[in-house]
Amino acid sequence: MAAPKASEWTALVSLREADRQRALEQYYWLRPALEDGVPLRLLAREGGVPLRTAQRWLQRYQQRGLAGLAHRARSDRGQRRRVAPELQQLIEGLALRKPPPTVASVHRQACTVAEEQGWPTPSYATVYSIIKALDPALVTLAHEGPKRYADQYELLYRREASRPNELWQADHTPLDLWVLDEHGRPARPWLTVILDDYSRAVAGYAVSLHAPSSIQTALALRQAIWRKGDLHWTVCGIPETLYNDHGSDFTSHHLEQVAANLHMTVVFSTAGKPRGRGKIERFFGTVNQLFLADQPGYSPAGAPRAQPSLTLPQLDDRLRQFVVETYHRRPHSETGVAPQARWEAEGFLPRLPATPEDLDLLLLTVAKPRRVHQAGIHFRASAIWTPRSPPMWAKTSPSAMTHVIWPRYACTLARPLCVGRSIPSWPARPSPSRTSSAPATSVGASCGRR
Repeated sequence: MAAPKASEWTALVSLREADRQRALEQYYWLRPALEDGVPLRLLAREGGVPLRTAQRWLQRYQQRGLAGLAHRARSDRGQRRRVAPELQQLIEGLALRKPPPTVASVHRQACTVAEEQGWPTPSYATVYSIIKALDPALVTLAHEGPKRYADQYELLYRREASRPNELWQADHTPLDLWVLDEHGRPARPWLTVILDDYSRAVAGYAVSLHAPSSIQTALALRQAIWRKGDLHWTVCGIPETLYNDHGSDFTSHHLEQVAANLHMTVVFSTAGKPRGRGKIERFFGTVNQLFLADQPGYSPAGAPRAQPSLTLPQLDDRLRQFVVETYHRRPHSETGVAPQARWEAEGFLPRLPATPEDLDLLLLTVAKPRRVHQAGIHFRASAIWTPRSPPMWAKTSPSAMTHVIWPRYACTLARPLCVGRSIPSWPARPSPSRTSSAPATSVGASCGRR
């Protein structure tokens, strides 16, 4: 038999691997007739192949070689041969309008246009099949908008930290639990968590009855960075990157100042697209299933409010015990290692501030200008210091800046006037008389709530 022509080799190379494999199987089936002289009728009867099909295979092989045995797709494959291309495009365009029309409405409009243009009138089944063949992603984009399309079909890159403290995640969530506030009234607490991306260990957390704010984030970050004083909870250090959402509490100037002073990079997720925080959201689910469900006052979504019995400090103690003794020691389903053990396995020295005092002043102080008057210092409509309530702690730095910490607030005074060795004997409240001869003393101060 003559060797295949160059054009036949070209056709064979252009075929898909599956088509070439199928052609080779047909050649092996024909080989006894080609090389050994076995009658094709006998070969077809034993192989269960119709004789006419076997004759067609043999003829194709003799004319075009192995390429002739390959399956040839129709040139109009994927196209509707009974519907004009323009009419099919019209049907697809009508189906993608917003609000979504019914198939019957599209069919009536398509029939009207087909009659006007002299095209064959499509049946209801044909219109229905054209609409159902539309790409679901295209339908979602047309009917529900780009945001819904991005949520369902946009490709995501799941970043994974390669070592401890390379990346921390921070987020808030309201707990499905009711507790008693300081006045004995029911209240729903918030949980702020700092999670190490590599080990899934909890670096720090804070529970509060107030809505998320930069102060709550700073408190959780302070606990996360400094040593816990617990041999079973050694996660600490300054992370290289802090990843959080685009909420106002995370984008505050306070957090920016903290990050800059700690040499820490802050990365925000895209506004309106809360992605990349699946690991911390999973931790919230673990807390809800393994911890909150067993606590008094647990009230899941859709259930009536349960009677609270825990106070916020009691909840804090129980949550700490759960994190340290249960969550950190339980092997993680994705990493296969307990979070605490995975964080410690690298054997590295975490980067820490020089002293805890520096960290306290950095994280627990939000700088706000205040003036010290005769009645003391007032902050947020509260008298945080008067001559009758001396400060709990005061220290004057070499730069003549005095750091004063009261039970709930921290202040930095420009001059150590009201916290020196002797405190002026000012009255608790200023005299209402404008002609008072008492000296008006003022000192620049920056105050922040703890």
